Amino acid sequence: MYSALVGWTATRELPERLRPLAYRAFARAVGANLREAELPLHAYASLGEFFARGLRRGARTIDPRRDGVIAPCDGVVAAAGTAVAGTLLQAKGHTYRLAELLGDEELAARLTGGHYATIYLSPRDYHRVHAPIDATIEGCDYIPGALWPVNPRVAARREGLLARNERVVIHLNSRTAGDVALVMVGAVGVGNIRLSHPAFPAQPPDSVTLRPAGERYRMELTGVQVRRGDELGAFRLGSTVVMAFAPGAVVLEGSMGQPVRFGERLGRVARGSGA
Repeated sequence: MYSALVGWTATRELPERLRPLAYRAFARAVGANLREAELPLHAYASLGEFFARGLRRGARTIDPRRDGVIAPCDGVVAAAGTAVAGTLLQAKGHTYRLAELLGDEELAARLTGGHYATIYLSPRDYHRVHAPIDATIEGCDYIPGALWPVNPRVAARREGLLARNERVVIHLNSRTAGDVALVMVGAVGVGNIRLSHPAFPAQPPDSVTLRPAGERYRMELTGVQVRRGDELGAFRLGSTVVMAFAPGAVVLEGSMGQPVRFGERLGRVARGSGA
């Protein structure tokens, strides 16, 4: 009920004259940087649209080093490490299985032993998600689930949270790093997880469209190439992104608790790796 109420609030259109006042008050409360917004504040019809706002030109710089793996979004590194025996750290004392997160035993097996990073997006952050590496989009899966809060305090108490919440798994394949999984995890009050790359269809796998059916949705793609920094999707409210890489392919340099911004270097492709 609470999730539905917050989600409804996020999609409710505000009178145009009230939008700047409402968004400035919200930004002051959470610490959001309105100077980075792509459009004038009155152009965002709802709080959900404001959350999913784009960046003005020049607001961010993509790390120029050719071997770089970039942060796909803003946030804080909530967990990082190696997927030993197919498990990932959720929070201190809590782990979960990579195969449960991805809903794909075969892909999880190919990524077991590789580096991963979990980035938590708070309400203050820019909420669009981008490709962390040059790659081809192999496909994506919408996996229905709960809409529990994903902030670090809740993650430290609820077992298997990230593998239980609603999510979209984007399967990438990089010429230099092989298989990559990027998972957009929904949370309480999230209006939807929207996939925005032109290769994705206009509706599915939008989580609002698919949620009533309660069924998994898979879409396979061929030959759809993305460059580091290309937009993949967006959240309507704060949530979490998990990246997992093949063993030996990538060395991630982020540490737990580290703030990150989209486009910053978060790691590098290991020498001699490749698809």
